[in-house]
Amino acid sequence: MSNFRPAARVSNIRVSPTTEAAQKARDLKAEGKDILNLTVGEPDFDTPEAIKAAAAEAMSAGQTKYTPVNGTPELRAAIRGDFARRLNIPATDAQVCVGGGAKQILFLALMATVEKGDEVIIPAPYWVSYPDMVIANEGTPVIVPCPEEVRFKLTPAALEAAITPQTRWLILNSPSNPTGVAYSADELRALGEVLARHPHVWVLCDEIYDRIWFAEFDAVSILTVCPELADRALVVNGVSKSHAMTGWRIGYGVGPVPLIAAINKLQSQMSSCPSSVSQAAAAAALSGDQGEVDTQVAVYRERRDLAVERLNAIPGLSCLTPDGAFYIYASCAGTLGKTTPSGRKIANDADFVLYLLEEAGVAAVHGAAYGLEPYFRISTATSAEVIDAACARIAEACARLS
Repeated sequence: MSNFRPAARVSNIRVSPTTEAAQKARDLKAEGKDILNLTVGEPDFDTPEAIKAAAAEAMSAGQTKYTPVNGTPELRAAIRGDFARRLNIPATDAQVCVGGGAKQILFLALMATVEKGDEVIIPAPYWVSYPDMVIANEGTPVIVPCPEEVRFKLTPAALEAAITPQTRWLILNSPSNPTGVAYSADELRALGEVLARHPHVWVLCDEIYDRIWFAEFDAVSILTVCPELADRALVVNGVSKSHAMTGWRIGYGVGPVPLIAAINKLQSQMSSCPSSVSQAAAAAALSGDQGEVDTQVAVYRERRDLAVERLNAIPGLSCLTPDGAFYIYASCAGTLGKTTPSGRKIANDADFVLYLLEEAGVAAVHGAAYGLEPYFRISTATSAEVIDAACARIAEACARLS
């Protein structure tokens, strides 16, 4: 018998609920079941040809060796140019870190700063990995519920109430996974005014979806409107979602030099550097023509509109119209307490999602995984045909509840 004993940091965290839901859908498909999978937050578009060509050119030119820990000069220049051009955030090379996806940058930032007893404020609904990342680094997640009445956004009053002397970070995700809502300049400025009163609190801005934008107001970062926070903010982004490059695994962050140096020190011991070929592709993605990105965003908008219209027409369900990203966070409150045709009671959103999977062949993720019930998340990073068919199945399943 094995005497393996995992470290507490492993035992204390969960496997990602979205990963589990996606795998369950894949398993059922492999068994021959007819499953429409709306769990995966991954663009169904292929990486644009110009980006793939840049990678091929880099390989042909022999760019297959180690790079600097904080990325190639070309990629750093592309990141700095993108931040300055789109968000009016200036940065030097020493303020840039590059990793194997935005997820790694987020984890390294917490690893570099959080110690036992430190608190990290996480507005709910939240991306499923935030609390577990904090716990893995011995911190304490402080979950702040942000109900639908405030469009799932953190208010200044709620932020003020959550801050303690132990608070180390506030995590802001805009546009949000799972809700797709985004903060306006005025809303970010109001949160910045609270942070100004608490100089020990840093802000971790996850802006991985900020190019997939539908709102009438412009995409902004908290540093765009509150540049005075630059010495205690890390803005994280990447090419995975915006340029359909999930498998290339390139994310990056811009922040204060001491924090970036700490992240880079950890990176030097963890993986030395991200893939040199992927970095060449990412540099081309950020500095090249953005026409294909704009085309994809237009398609995502059409899919969003289709899903919102279809779901809001189903009795028992309702949803807000997202400002960006490719998710719908729909309420299933109207189904709670009802009974399925097989006699099971729908007590919560997990029961509802299981019912959709088993009885309708639609895979979604339950809202409790994101910290706020009773909701379910679907991804619209799939074809309009799949979305339409899935919504038809959901409508039929809801009609069969009694």
